[in-house]
Amino acid sequence: MPSDIEKFVEAIEAETTQEEAESAENTTEEATAESLVTEVDTETTKTEKTTETVDKKKQFHLNVYDFVSIIMAAFIIIALVFTFAFRLVGVKGQSMESTLFENDWLITMEQDEYTYGDIVVITEPNYFNEPLIKRVIATGGQIVDIDYGSSTVFVDGEPIDEPYTKEDFILPSHDDVQFPYTVPEGELFCMGDNRNHSTDSRSTLIGAVDERYILGRAMIRILPLGDFDIYDYE
Repeated sequence: MPSDIEKFVEAIEAETTQEEAESAENTTEEATAESLVTEVDTETTKTEKTTETVDKKKQFHLNVYDFVSIIMAAFIIIALVFTFAFRLVGVKGQSMESTLFENDWLITMEQDEYTYGDIVVITEPNYFNEPLIKRVIATGGQIVDIDYGSSTVFVDGEPIDEPYTKEDFILPSHDDVQFPYTVPEGELFCMGDNRNHSTDSRSTLIGAVDERYILGRAMIRILPLGDFDIYDYE
């Protein structure tokens, strides 16, 4: 039979073995827990990175959408402005030299009324079947007379100052309106600044212009650049 000492030693060894087993079990559990925590952290990091990437893509798409929306809105506003307020008109021919030249581009604006000196765009059907750009000389009810000998235009008996004309003018063969001429109400008597090369209200091919066919008054020249003021005759 084992002695008491042997029994004591065996008890100590058994206890030690049990403690080692428990310690190993605890270590395994801690390692497993740490592994789970690491996996959770990794998954969380991946999720955060994925979410961040999605957010960046979403923000980029939103920025692109905002930019495109702004551009489209700007184009719509410009289109509306130039449809209902301003119009772009190109100059053809030489009848308005030396104020306007071929291929000049003007911004025009519709007016409630037009007066002497206004440069206007005429859309009334005419012999040339195209819009015309001329200068208003007289309005409805006024009397126009022309002295071709002195190249002087009279309105209501008074000579008008015309610093914009290119040169003294002669009587072209197509100027067949009889003067003095009374402008009908609601109409405008218009002439080109280049009087020797302009078919205008002096001719029955054009005649006085119904105000309802005036597209607008030329405001400024936008092309060529740097020469905007079309009413500066100095």
